[in-house]
Amino acid sequence: MDIQLINSDLIRGNIDPIILSVLIPADNYGYGIIKEIYRKSGKQFELKEPTLYSSLKRLEKGEYVQSYWGEETQGGRRKYYRITKVGREAYQMQVQAWHAAKTLIDCMIASGEQGEEQG
Repeated sequence: MDIQLINSDLIRGNIDPIILSVLIPADNYGYGIIKEIYRKSGKQFELKEPTLYSSLKRLEKGEYVQSYWGEETQGGRRKYYRITKVGREAYQMQVQAWHAAKTLIDCMIASGEQGEEQG
């Protein structure tokens, strides 16, 4: 199985907290968010535009992010996104849930590997 496909399957359910993590240090626009996720992943994962914008729409509807138009003097206007207080709280809860799930999965996978060695 293709490693990129595996990564995409694992990452898909965590797109919202990944996007929120990009917005915590600074507001950003669509393509900037895609570039930052690519950079943060060590150039191993590239978020597709349709996925990004459907997630941003969902995050905005949930009041986790707010959008506004930038004041660019060159080129087209960009729509920027900022994380809200509700978004920061949701992000913290999602990170805690991720750590709990990771710990549980690590335990189950490690116990499976130990079982193979004992067999």
